[in-house]
Amino acid sequence: MKKMVLGGLCAVLLSAVSTLAQAETIRIANHGQAGIDAMKSTVERIEKKYGVTVEVIEYPAPDKDYLTKLLTELGAGNAPDLFSIPTTAAVSDMVEAGYLAPVTKEFKAWDGYANLYDVAKELAVSPDGETYVMPFMLGIQEIYYRKDVLEKAGISTEQPKTWQELLDRAAEIKQKTGAYGLLFPAGVSWGSGAFDEGFQHLLVGSKTPQLVDADGKLDLNGEGIKDVFGVYKELIDKDLMPTQPLLGPEPWVVPKYQMFPEGKLAATTCGSWCYIFDWGRESKNPIPDVTKVVGTWTVPGQSSGQYVLANLAAPWAVNSKSANTELAIKALMEIGSIETQVSYAARIGNIPASKGAADNAEFQKLTELVPIHAAAGNGVFLKQASGFGTVSEGVARATEALLRKETDAAGAQKILVDYVKETLGDDMVK
Repeated sequence: MKKMVLGGLCAVLLSAVSTLAQAETIRIANHGQAGIDAMKSTVERIEKKYGVTVEVIEYPAPDKDYLTKLLTELGAGNAPDLFSIPTTAAVSDMVEAGYLAPVTKEFKAWDGYANLYDVAKELAVSPDGETYVMPFMLGIQEIYYRKDVLEKAGISTEQPKTWQELLDRAAEIKQKTGAYGLLFPAGVSWGSGAFDEGFQHLLVGSKTPQLVDADGKLDLNGEGIKDVFGVYKELIDKDLMPTQPLLGPEPWVVPKYQMFPEGKLAATTCGSWCYIFDWGRESKNPIPDVTKVVGTWTVPGQSSGQYVLANLAAPWAVNSKSANTELAIKALMEIGSIETQVSYAARIGNIPASKGAADNAEFQKLTELVPIHAAAGNGVFLKQASGFGTVSEGVARATEALLRKETDAAGAQKILVDYVKETLGDDMVK
């Protein structure tokens, strides 16, 4: 009897060892403690549902450093199975390089697909018609302004209807309060933010509202491009925008985390996360009653129109060279769950891409984000194309020259065009 029991135990033990030996490991790259914490419950859910081990590999925290590390690993064939992409401008280039696995079929069959906002679905489609990312979070960006500062000075808080009205409002703020009137992120130190958080806000309402033509070429010589740089030029030359902080490291710290809370900067582009993390309950320098004293404007068009800019916030993707692409794609669909979306919203402040998040009790507690989520269906966006990462860097370089007063609007456009041509080739630019 003892021999039978011992034999049975040995069989169970050998089976367990065999199962462990065969258990798969999914490696995911993440960065920043908030992002890692936001994924914790999802990691546990993936492990339990699929019987796998999830290894979280922490990459450098700043987006630029993270992306550099990720691209290096992808190029060397050593990258993890799953990873987030910090800027959507990089997605098309990564597709072009063959780094991302297509997930169109699985994405459309996923039970959460129908519940996504249309803008999220559209943003996820690459120029080749395929989907390579999970568009689980949206960055909804507008102009945030100090309502209390303007009202105290007798300045209108009405929505500006054109670029000129916006510039006139910024000038009036500077004249009557001494505060800087408006900030659009710019310069090399701000990295992709010069494009994502600044340039594209104005571009969608310009005479060149899209950068990609029907042939997939980049339309960088359009009149609207020069006009957008002209807005930067006027803000800088008339001292309506703080420039010195933008020329140093971490250029967002002084204007957004110090000057805006102090009322020394009256308006800036920002996203939904700002109500919580930049100036709200999770801020190191919170503005009291932030949702009452800080209002929002949509970005006016050059001559008409109002624009709420939507982009994918750090979408996740699957490595095309993953050892088990099928399993990695299943894990990707778990990342798209409403539970994961709400977890990210709570820790990072972006907006869930699923309409169903409105019915989630935990999301309803994020009172600052609820009305922004409801408006997400009205978002507009730039169509992506191969080379957008290079355009983003070119915009950073061009606006850097404007910050240093080394060029004018036409010169800034030339810097952008020349950089993209030198990097990608003349045939990529219309």
